[in-house]
Amino acid sequence: MQIAALPFETTQWDAVERTTHAGQSGTASWRTQRFGEIRVRFVEYSAGYVADHWCSKGHVLLCLSGALITELADGRRFTLTPGVSYQVGDNAEAHRSSSPQGATLFIVD
Repeated sequence: MQIAALPFETTQWDAVERTTHAGQSGTASWRTQRFGEIRVRFVEYSAGYVADHWCSKGHVLLCLSGALITELADGRRFTLTPGVSYQVGDNAEAHRSSSPQGATLFIVD
C-alpha cells in the first residue's frame, strides 16, 4: 500500500457521524473517514451480530474490545480478541463475521 499526498491529521472518532448497518441478526455501527482511496472505520458490533453477506474486500482489522469470530468460505474460523488483528487482500478469501458478545474494531480498507 502506498499512502500518497496525505497530510498529518487526527480523528476524534466520537465526533464522526455514526451509520447503522443491519446484519442477519444484530447491527454494526460504523464511524467512517475517507482519506483519498483509503477508508478507515471505527466499527461496533452489537451482541448477537451475524453478517448478512460474504465479504471479498481486503481489510486490515484490529479488535479493540469484545470478540469477533471470522469465518472463511473454506470453513476455517478465527476468533479475534483485544489486540489481535487480521489482514486479507481484495478477492483473496471470502469471509464473514459474527460477534456473540459484541466487539469494537478498527478497520482500514
